[in-house]
Amino acid sequence: MARTLTRDEAYELLKEYNKEPFHLRHGETVEGVMRYLAQELGYGDEVEFWGMVGLLHDLDFEQWPDQHCVKVQELMKEKDLDEKLIHAVASHGYGICCDVEPVHEMEKVLFAVDELTGLIGAAALMRPSKSVKDMEVKSIKKKFKDKHFAAGCDREIIKTGAERLGWELDKLMEYTLKGMQSDDRNA
Repeated sequence: MARTLTRDEAYELLKEYNKEPFHLRHGETVEGVMRYLAQELGYGDEVEFWGMVGLLHDLDFEQWPDQHCVKVQELMKEKDLDEKLIHAVASHGYGICCDVEPVHEMEKVLFAVDELTGLIGAAALMRPSKSVKDMEVKSIKKKFKDKHFAAGCDREIIKTGAERLGWELDKLMEYTLKGMQSDDRNA
């Protein structure tokens, strides 16, 4: 029988394979956005699961970047974790580094917000406050258009994510920003 994790167990699992503060923080940021969007999109009874998927989505990235979203499936199967969790985590690499397609709305949300949280986080660091709390969508749109800003954040992946959800890019930016603003760790 596949096992489920508590949030604390999931964080310990993340720390087992990730040591860099940036990667730990990114997992927590995506977790917060996923929790927020679970509530906003009517999946309130799945908030914990959405958050866990966000927290663990890059479990394999620090140690196995060339096997990202493939190695994680192996690691999670070794831990006898739920297949639904494994599929959801791996699906954010669909068409980029794996062939696990995002099917559930939650998986499409993860695909869409992952890169965007990085861009928003980088934009926040440029602000006098160093925070997303006082940021507006128009600031994100400006940084999004500047291809030299946070060049490692793939704009095409962000656009594809919005398209898969059937959302305008502005809606994705607004939801992601609000999700980051709702998390006190982003103060």
